[in-house]
Amino acid sequence: MIAIVNYGVGNLFSLQSSFSAIGKDAVITSDPEDLKDAERIILPGVGAFEDAAKKLFSSGLAQPLFNEAHNGKPILGICLGMQLLFTKSYEFGEHDGLNLIPGEVRAIREVIPECLKIPQMGWNSLKFTNKSGIYSHTHEGDYVYFVHSYAAFCPPEYITATTNYGADLTASVQNGNIYGVQYHPEKSGNVGLDILRSFCEVRA
Repeated sequence: MIAIVNYGVGNLFSLQSSFSAIGKDAVITSDPEDLKDAERIILPGVGAFEDAAKKLFSSGLAQPLFNEAHNGKPILGICLGMQLLFTKSYEFGEHDGLNLIPGEVRAIREVIPECLKIPQMGWNSLKFTNKSGIYSHTHEGDYVYFVHSYAAFCPPEYITATTNYGADLTASVQNGNIYGVQYHPEKSGNVGLDILRSFCEVRA
């Protein structure tokens, strides 16, 4: 069973439908016991970092999630859920994350040309930088769907793929059993389904 963490933020039902499409049982839950019982955990998220972090910590789900991470359970953060895995974010202030992956979340405007629109919205291709099990069914150059104004900046050993939007931006990361994708696999057609399928296959 896959647990999709419900802390009040995220594309919960579209994610659940995507797992159903690949024949996997996924439950939307705010019960810490479900996180403990699940084989894998999905941390979704859309919106602003500060609000999402407050909701995650006030929900009582942050500590159980942290415990399962340190027990070696595969966890996948998606979009803002990925950003929450990092040490901190500088989106409208300075805010602490879960610190499961070393690094910071900063505005992509800092590194992309002024002529490009914010947010980056739409399809863009992946360039692999380090091997990750979540790409076992994916080819370099495959397109996935992005919607974001902020991106992760971290040591290169944690970055598994980048995408170019006037600059190379972090598209996905991994720290052991902790995975993150900046794009939305649930909105990325068959490529996205293959990425979710691969996540279901990675070993704990």
